[in-house]
Amino acid sequence: MSTLHLRGIGLPAAQPIELWIVDGKISFEPVAGAETVVDSGWIIPGLVDAHCHVGIRFGGGGGESVDGLIAQAETERDAGVLLLRDAGSPVETRFVDERSDLPRIIRAGQHIAAPKRYIRGLPIDLDDESQLPAEVVRQARAGDGWVKLVGDWIDRSVGDLTPLWSDDILVEAIAAAHAEGARVTAHVFGEDALPGLIKAGIDCIEHGTGLTDETVELMVAHGTVLVPTLINIATFPEIADSATNYPVYAAHMRDLYARRYRTIGAAHDAGIPIYAGTDAGGSIVHGRIADEIAELEVAGLTAHQALGSACWDARTWLGAQGLDDGSPADLVVFDEDPRGNPAVLAKPTKVILRGTVVKG
Repeated sequence: MSTLHLRGIGLPAAQPIELWIVDGKISFEPVAGAETVVDSGWIIPGLVDAHCHVGIRFGGGGGESVDGLIAQAETERDAGVLLLRDAGSPVETRFVDERSDLPRIIRAGQHIAAPKRYIRGLPIDLDDESQLPAEVVRQARAGDGWVKLVGDWIDRSVGDLTPLWSDDILVEAIAAAHAEGARVTAHVFGEDALPGLIKAGIDCIEHGTGLTDETVELMVAHGTVLVPTLINIATFPEIADSATNYPVYAAHMRDLYARRYRTIGAAHDAGIPIYAGTDAGGSIVHGRIADEIAELEVAGLTAHQALGSACWDARTWLGAQGLDDGSPADLVVFDEDPRGNPAVLAKPTKVILRGTVVKG
């Protein structure tokens, strides 16, 4: 592996930076004879998609083929996303870890749901909620320190979103995950599932469109974080249009959509940590992290905060390093400042993964 040299403006400090890549690691000690691959530009740690499903087939649900999921990972890599928190996949993706040219994946095992209460072909369905703690343990051991619950979904007998689990079983299940050293997150669109999940000690909420003043306060008190997936929430009107047999549910989804920016903005104003996730896979194409960052700005994050939610701050949250001496050389380079400029952010000029230039 050749020694590389880069100079430019580094983020988040927004100060001139000069670094060398030696054996796939960042070094700030000059190396004679290194190949200069970046002489100017903006240098950031690899981007993060904190809610990204590698292995879900686009358009129809279910598992993706090996070739298909490799293509998904390559699309993310070429967009500068070098760390993925895969928030549930129905297929095995461990082989990706052996590919030095593909992003790093932090897995959450497989979604856990109840029969007919989530997208067909994706979850482990439990016939009895008493099975939840044991299944959480299995998924914690199958993943990389995360477990994914389906917190609410349409209940066709009611005609609206309702919780899948009782409060008592959530306390037991989340404690079981924590005993395994795993964190727990949950898909939640509506209002009713949130209090039980937060009080039970859940670590993260996905989507969070049903947050209220009360549940925002609960999240602050419990240290719960939020991954809003705003480009997924943009599909709510389409979901509502398809639910002609469930008018209450359709109206609910439209209302959640209409107040999405106000809801996420209130969470941000309250100090809840927010991280960028696209929910790529299924109905969202891969490689759209720039769009999600732009949406977070609309919701009230500054341009610097929004990029941080998909970069340096997200990496810290997930236990990954940034532009640090000795850290893995996973870097993205832009000709201009990418903050507040989605057109620039969407087209990195160079992507370096594990110390090798993989794009540009």
